[in-house]
Amino acid sequence: MTDPIKLLVIDDDPKVPWILSERLSGEFKVVSASDGYEGIQVAAHEKPSLILLDVKMPGMDGLQVLEKLRAAKTESEVIMLSGHGESETVATAFRLGAAEFISKPFDPIEVELHLRKVLEAQALRKENAKLQRQLTERFGTLIGDSAAMQHVKNMLEEIADSELTVLIRGESGTGKEVVAHLLHDESGRAKNPFTKVNCAAIPRDLLEAELFGYERGAFTGALRTKPGRFEAANKGTIFLDEIGEMPLELQTKLLQVLEQQEFVRVGGLNTIKVDVRIVCATNRDLEVAIANGTIREDLYYRLNEMTVMLPPLRDRVEDIPMLVQHFVDKYTTAYGRVFTGPSPLAMQKLVMFPWPGNVRQLENLIKQVVVRNDEGAIDELTSRPVAGRNIVGVPASTQTYTSAPMPPDTGYSLKKRIDTVVAHEERELIAEVLRKTNWNRRKAADVLEISYRSLLYKIKDYGLSKTEL
Repeated sequence: MTDPIKLLVIDDDPKVPWILSERLSGEFKVVSASDGYEGIQVAAHEKPSLILLDVKMPGMDGLQVLEKLRAAKTESEVIMLSGHGESETVATAFRLGAAEFISKPFDPIEVELHLRKVLEAQALRKENAKLQRQLTERFGTLIGDSAAMQHVKNMLEEIADSELTVLIRGESGTGKEVVAHLLHDESGRAKNPFTKVNCAAIPRDLLEAELFGYERGAFTGALRTKPGRFEAANKGTIFLDEIGEMPLELQTKLLQVLEQQEFVRVGGLNTIKVDVRIVCATNRDLEVAIANGTIREDLYYRLNEMTVMLPPLRDRVEDIPMLVQHFVDKYTTAYGRVFTGPSPLAMQKLVMFPWPGNVRQLENLIKQVVVRNDEGAIDELTSRPVAGRNIVGVPASTQTYTSAPMPPDTGYSLKKRIDTVVAHEERELIAEVLRKTNWNRRKAADVLEISYRSLLYKIKDYGLSKTEL
């Protein structure tokens, strides 16, 4: 037997909880409160799964109660009840976190359907949260909780334990090698070798021998037979970094390995079979390379069974404080230093910097700061002039790059300072996109990759107006 689901009804009409108690007896346990003040106290004590909250009540109205419940971080799902379904009231209720809105007079059967709908959505969110925690545990070396990084982690979850050839793309410093390691570590090949080859770091005339090995006497200096990296990676994973730099003449041999899992050593006659998963990475535009004839098109499609696109750091600025703390912890431990972390002003500068070198650049900077116990390197880097952010979806010819004024001081609370910086940046970006789209809010929502409804709320919250822009 499972415990009944606890439902709190906050309504000044005593008939409402009685009717619902009669209808919902058995699966639900109904508790009640006759006004907002009592309702807040009962919610804190009973911790119900669901709350039915009337909008119109004497004293504190339902919207005020809802706001206080959310401020207290009550986890209960709230469904609003009202005999006056004004659109502004409904919109405010949803903005404050209401899950549903039911008009009075209501049919108890209708209320039950709404309750079950909210419970299903609640269960789905809990399951998603559980999966996200599992993803964080499995892919913990990918630091960040932004939507962009969650998308990457979800994709890795889907493809890690497969035999797909994966192409990892992204700017230098975004973490392509980290992703390659994760794909290996979370696959059935994890106990077998992971071998990395940087195709740009090995001279062209030696790369073939490095990859495929050579027989004794194959060339001057080949005094013994030497297996190559593919043989070393047998049953495991080989990571071909900077695949766009591979000479054209080697691409045919690589294609043979991809399609037939076999090759011949340099100077050899015997075919060698291997069982290797290939993961590649590049920061080059491979489509341009195909057009230029430096990458074989058939090889590109064979490598590109699945693409993981890593976002640049400037597109996930909300992850910067977490990354900073990670690197501070890493290097204070590694070098035995005492460093409490960047000041709020320094963190604000880090969040607003565009990071052309991405996570690698941030890590190197924090390493310097920790070793020297001096934030001067942050000031030195962030004071340099840099290009502004390119707004995807808006013609480049119409964009301007100006630095927005710094947000107001919020004291020494790091969380408040970061929240203020992020909100400031968000307002500036929304304002600029609205200007570029001539206040076409649907187009602006598409450019910003948020819902139309979310954009309307943000326009209202930030006090944006067409006349101002």
